[in-house]
Amino acid sequence: MIKLSIREIITRIENQESFHAVAEDYSFSIKIEDYVPYACAAVHDGHHFSKDLWDNCLHTEYDRWYEEDPGTGQMISGLPITLIAHDSRFEYDLNRAPETAIYDTAWGKTLWKKPLSQEKKDRAHRKHDNFYKVVLSLIVKLEELFGSSVFYDMHSYNWKRWDREVPVFNIGTTNVDEEKYRAEITQWQDILDDVQLPIEQKVHCTINDVFKGNGYFLKYVTNNSLNTLVLATEISKIYADETTGRIFPEVVTTVQDLLKYYIKAHAHRFYDRYHTPKI
Repeated sequence: MIKLSIREIITRIENQESFHAVAEDYSFSIKIEDYVPYACAAVHDGHHFSKDLWDNCLHTEYDRWYEEDPGTGQMISGLPITLIAHDSRFEYDLNRAPETAIYDTAWGKTLWKKPLSQEKKDRAHRKHDNFYKVVLSLIVKLEELFGSSVFYDMHSYNWKRWDREVPVFNIGTTNVDEEKYRAEITQWQDILDDVQLPIEQKVHCTINDVFKGNGYFLKYVTNNSLNTLVLATEISKIYADETTGRIFPEVVTTVQDLLKYYIKAHAHRFYDRYHTPKI
């Protein structure tokens, strides 16, 4: 891995170069081992929280961890194109539009002892903007090369806070063209519905159950592409103890291995159906 500026990252994408880099401010990393018609993102994987925010934050480190998506970056790490956030969503949320990306309150609790300075807000907005400059460059390049692509938008959620049975996997589709992509959505659901994990719960995948797919990442990619499907995929935190913050590595690595295989298989079927040959 190397450290690159946003301009250098975009230039490498435009030149179709393979690379693995962290942004120069360490806010996210991008890996492109090969240019393929699919990419994976973990925009809530990050836990880094700038030191100059610590004393002003009313939430504990555990509070932040609880609402982040730990482990999702590792789950997609075996795929050839990945975008993984390193900053906490409590500093700025990449899955929200720029104007709402900085929290005043989070899950019913005031976040800051005193309002953030404009300087800190500007820094957060700059990081948010830079991430999406890279996303746009990647969208353009993949559609230029293949005519279509599919993005797997990986998240996790706290299942114990629900007072009913909830699925291990959930796909949110309300902001994608469900009529056009019905077959691909159903295929992805069937795949996730059938995976075997080292957990006690029965694995089940639903569509638009606990989450509907209303995140900004999905909307941004959808609105800035011509023929790209985004599959917002939630896994319940069956891979961790939500009350202590302990991660179960045997579950995370199993999910990682399964996604490495099944995302490739699903994406290749998508490509066979939607790709546009270059003239």
